[in-house]
Amino acid sequence: MEFKVRTFYNILFLVLFVLSSPYYFWRMRRRGGWRTGFGQRFALYDSQLKQALTNRHVIWIHAVSVGEVSLCTQLIQALEPRVPNVKIVVSCTTSTGMAELRRRLPTRVSKIYYPVDRRKFVRRALSTINPEAIILVEAEIWPNFLWRAADLKIPLFLANARLSDRSYPRYRRFAFLFRRLFASFAGVGCQNEEDAARLRAVGCRPDAVRVVGNLKFDAAGLTERSTLDVRGMLRQIGVSDDALILVAGSTHDGEEVLLVDLVRRLRGKFPKLFLILVPRHFERTKEIGQKLRARGVKFLLRTEIFPSTTQPPGALDCLLVNSTGELKFFYEPATVVFIGKSLTAMGGQNPIEPGAQGKAIVFGPNMQNFADITRALLRKKAAVQVKSPEELESALSELLADAERRAALGRAALEVVAENLGAVDRTVAMILPQLERRGIFVDRKK
Repeated sequence: MEFKVRTFYNILFLVLFVLSSPYYFWRMRRRGGWRTGFGQRFALYDSQLKQALTNRHVIWIHAVSVGEVSLCTQLIQALEPRVPNVKIVVSCTTSTGMAELRRRLPTRVSKIYYPVDRRKFVRRALSTINPEAIILVEAEIWPNFLWRAADLKIPLFLANARLSDRSYPRYRRFAFLFRRLFASFAGVGCQNEEDAARLRAVGCRPDAVRVVGNLKFDAAGLTERSTLDVRGMLRQIGVSDDALILVAGSTHDGEEVLLVDLVRRLRGKFPKLFLILVPRHFERTKEIGQKLRARGVKFLLRTEIFPSTTQPPGALDCLLVNSTGELKFFYEPATVVFIGKSLTAMGGQNPIEPGAQGKAIVFGPNMQNFADITRALLRKKAAVQVKSPEELESALSELLADAERRAALGRAALEVVAENLGAVDRTVAMILPQLERRGIFVDRKK
């Protein structure tokens, strides 16, 4: 049966890979930076990496894209002191994720692209890296990779594991393919009891599943020295220190236009209101820019701001941020924060980062991907949830006019973040015993 399942998957994967390749190559080219390290996607590694891995115990951590990179950073900072003789390799799937890995992590941590899930590439990747353990950050399940790791008896871990309302039915539907894969995990660190129940239902062994909390709370508190003076940048482009700043983070299609129109109406009451738009996917910048120009919006791109750039006061309506990895810094001067993908799209985005900075947070009805966090914020009255664009406009108007209400929301958000710290240490505690069983020295004094 197992042989038939693997054969079926590999035939299906090859067909889908051939059919979908033009689209994915187009997306990679659109995002840019795809040539560097391209061969790594097919497990072709240079001699420098191979030499760095020679005679070393290796832990392989996988982060899909930008969103998981900060979680990886947290894990590595907590794990490295406890396993001082281990070499860490981190992989990601996207070029934007790779740029963040290179920016955030020191050179002693090797960074590679995750291999395409064909048997040939997976075998070559695991043979070269030869890890003592593999940690997947959040649930990205690629069968050939996991099958091969299990065949080699490499301990597998899921960190910050969750199954969304969208993915859970799919894993249940294809249980014949995924059940044994989930059963191969030595440790599964879940965000909450609901996710733990779902992961057990799709095949994870009950003794392997632990509720450790959400790593994103720890990641939001990550001490990272900012080289970006956002307040100074805003002064350069004519935005005064006493301006009211609405930061819209990780926006999706439809939300940018909605917010621009909304802010234009609100300026009748708040003439010093300024909008900062930070789209979730920076490659949409051209499309968004065209829509803003069609509405007569005066805006500047983040990448157009240099030390010599100046604009007179009131010259601009909006700053459009077309860079990656800087969102948390743009939250710093925010008067109010709107969380994207919550009004015109499904799923929502991460509200923890602005919460950790004590900001007043507003989001729409669609926060499914952060349901547990959303409930915690609303329970503590640490955020405002709206059902429609009309409610959003009303909520923003009230908050912009009420500094005390904004401060109360910010204080409550900080309390929620503080109450949920510690998931990183609990995740590391789940992993360490398996490393000791592999003969790796673990410094328990750290």
